[in-house]
This record gives sequence, structure tokens and C-alpha cells, in this order.
Amino acid sequence: MNKINYKKEILENICYTDLVYGRINKKLNLALSKDQIEKMILTIIKETDEIEFHKKGKNIYINNMDRNIRLTINSFTNRIITAAKING
Repeated sequence: MNKINYKKEILENICYTDLVYGRINKKLNLALSKDQIEKMILTIIKETDEIEFHKKGKNIYINNMDRNIRLTINSFTNRIITAAKING
């Protein structure tokens, strides 16, 4: 996958595991439903500029500085791995 296409590819193919919802709620100190988490993740990806998408190894890291959130996505499966606060 070419760097230029990361955002489009992820938006079209993102997927989730059952465990990731709990992980995201825990890491971000939230209590959101599965639907709310998916909506939040899509919003973060859409509003993050392509230059903030960085591939390292098998993962793509998306840094949204406005929300202070980093998303980690598997570049082969487009599966969200986790979300974490950048500043803290």
C-alpha cells in the first residue's frame, strides 16, 4: 500500500475485533458503545491530514494532534489495534 493511499484504504476497509472496543475505552478513559467508538475512530481518521499517517513495520500510526490521540492500525488487515493519548 502506497503512503498516499493510507487514508483512503483505511477508511474503506477498517475493521474491529471484539477486544479492541474495551481496549480503546480503557486507554482513552471512556465508556462508549461499539457504535460510538467506530464513529469516533472514523471521525478522527477523516479529520487527520494524510501527513500524520506513518507506517512503521506492520503498523500505521495516525497522530491527531487536535484530539491528542494516536491510532494504531495493522497495515495488512486495516484492523484497528488501539488508540492512545499522545500527551499523557
